[in-house]
Amino acid sequence: MRRSEERILTTHAGSLVRPRTLVELQARGHDKSLVDAELARAVEDVVRRQVDVGLDTVNDGEYGKSSWSSYVLERLSGFEIRPDIRTPLRWLGRDRERFAEFFAEEMPRAHEGDPTEVCVGPIEYRDERGDLARDIANLRRAADLAGAGEVFMTAVAPASTAFNGVNEHYPTERDYVFAIAEALRHEYRAIHDAGFVVQVDDAVLANMYDDLVSQSPERYREWATLRIEALNYALEGIPEERVRYHVCFGSWHVPHVADAPLDAIVDLVLHVNAGAYSFEAANPRHEHEWRVWQEVRLPEGKILIPGVVTHHTTTVEHPRLVADRIVRYANLVGRENVIAGTDCGFAQMSSIRRVHPSVMWAKLEALVEGAAIASDELWGRGRAFR
Repeated sequence: MRRSEERILTTHAGSLVRPRTLVELQARGHDKSLVDAELARAVEDVVRRQVDVGLDTVNDGEYGKSSWSSYVLERLSGFEIRPDIRTPLRWLGRDRERFAEFFAEEMPRAHEGDPTEVCVGPIEYRDERGDLARDIANLRRAADLAGAGEVFMTAVAPASTAFNGVNEHYPTERDYVFAIAEALRHEYRAIHDAGFVVQVDDAVLANMYDDLVSQSPERYREWATLRIEALNYALEGIPEERVRYHVCFGSWHVPHVADAPLDAIVDLVLHVNAGAYSFEAANPRHEHEWRVWQEVRLPEGKILIPGVVTHHTTTVEHPRLVADRIVRYANLVGRENVIAGTDCGFAQMSSIRRVHPSVMWAKLEALVEGAAIASDELWGRGRAFR
């Protein structure tokens, strides 16, 4: 993984807004060959645009995935969806009660629940449609055509797999979680073998905090520790410097009072065998948490990827503000240990975007420009923003 040795490098969290044509084709269930052809064109375009904007580490925008997490159920055996059994959205924590009127009006599924994902048999990585190989080939071709430097590809973490799920097959929770990890290691290894940096996405590790802590702090720690152990097992054989771990609080436009404080989970995050840690740091609920790194020592050789622009607002950050955020982290952990990123993905699912695509690209431009300003200050080049 590249480091910020001569200037602050830039990247993003993964999910980018899909083009309308692609979303419509995927939603209508058109012939797979037609969808795949449009997907290849869209990936080529989005990789080129990232390179043109000036991002240093790019990806495919997650265009081949139906969502950041549930896509994997299309590649695993052992699960069935039961729409008639609704699972409460526990990952929203006690905000469901704190802001009951808000959720009733703005997000009724918080009370209705989601269809339940039930494990009914052995979990194995199948990917019978060949989506992973297709996505790897699309990204490799697009990166080569665009002359991209470093390339990453996202994959879901064990803790965030089937998080609305019920286990009816495995005798213990540990058996169930490690069966998921055993299956996921095939995807992690394929991404690594393709020459890409593996980014593991794990919103649910943080999102379950409020619900489980309300039972007892020990229950949350037990739940999270098991899933971190399973993730490290799934990553065995992949060098840490080729792994990024993204933990966030979800892209939903909700109050987020129930979010886990970073200082309550940072030790768990750092226990993941990864070379870089990507996290939210620009939205109004978490920007103050840079102070955590005044007390917590970043392990030797590790990298932080703080979000310095956010998907939570339509407002495009001023490059000077972006630079200030970067410099703050660089002064705490060392400039070579910081890569500028985004809080989370700009698209929650293939059909749900968090900002308009024009705003997304403007935010990424501000990210790159802010990193340039910060680089001039941190390396003493004397350039000032005008």
